[in-house]
Amino acid sequence: MARIAFLGLGAMGARMASVLVQAGHDLTVWNRTRGRTEALRAAGAVEATTPRAAADGADAVIAMVRDDAASRHVWLDDETGALAGLGPQAVGIDCSTLSVGHVRALAGAFADRNRAFLDAPVAGSRPQAEAGALIFLVGGPAAAVAQVQPLLNVMGGAVHHAGDTGAGATLKLMVNALFGAQLAQMAELIGFAAKAGIDAAKAVEIIGATPVCSPAAKLSAQAMLAAAFAPAFPIDLVAKDFGLVDRSAAEVSADLPVSRAAGTVFAEGVARGFGGDNITGIAQLYPAD
Repeated sequence: MARIAFLGLGAMGARMASVLVQAGHDLTVWNRTRGRTEALRAAGAVEATTPRAAADGADAVIAMVRDDAASRHVWLDDETGALAGLGPQAVGIDCSTLSVGHVRALAGAFADRNRAFLDAPVAGSRPQAEAGALIFLVGGPAAAVAQVQPLLNVMGGAVHHAGDTGAGATLKLMVNALFGAQLAQMAELIGFAAKAGIDAAKAVEIIGATPVCSPAAKLSAQAMLAAAFAPAFPIDLVAKDFGLVDRSAAEVSADLPVSRAAGTVFAEGVARGFGGDNITGIAQLYPAD
């Protein structure tokens, strides 16, 4: 079995790491707050004091952190960064949702040290992470993808090599923007139905039976109607990701007015105190009364 280092044990990272240790891999973990390592240590993982120490001797190092700043810290910190501890045959894999510019700068830092790097964000949420059924969207050299494919297959139900460095990050932002835009519109349309005096649940049922409604939008609309807002993809993270979409689009002079508009809806959700609720909680912006 492979020797794996896993950096970042939030809601997604902890589940992904748990799948790896259950599969019998030799796992070393690091997290900024140490309390999150307890369950994994009980399952057989070893805790490292720094990302650099975790990377020492690993065949692959996986990061799953919140944003560009956290990614930069775990990989590139002068004293504790994992890149400095990465062996010459190891592969660094960042599964976080990041800006494309940061991913390319990170890949450049790896190249400067002659180390392999993949951007490999995931589609899926907590249930898929727990079941090892995530969808990996991977950018980087084909040889590095082939090297870690068996490892990604443990955590995922599908691995898509999207292209060169940054392709995975770009595709992940596209997925999240499409999902967020659909739900932003579905939420306001449910509010519209209620204000117009028609049965919102019936309207959702009928729209959901038409070709224009995606399965994700249909399921999410049902959750909105049921006020099912327990966090799986919290609104504050949705708003963060739309910020990454804006930044990444600006870097390549792409104009994304629909995505920009959807992002303002989720920013408003955060401002109104709904940031900790699931993405479906954006429906709270449009009360029926």
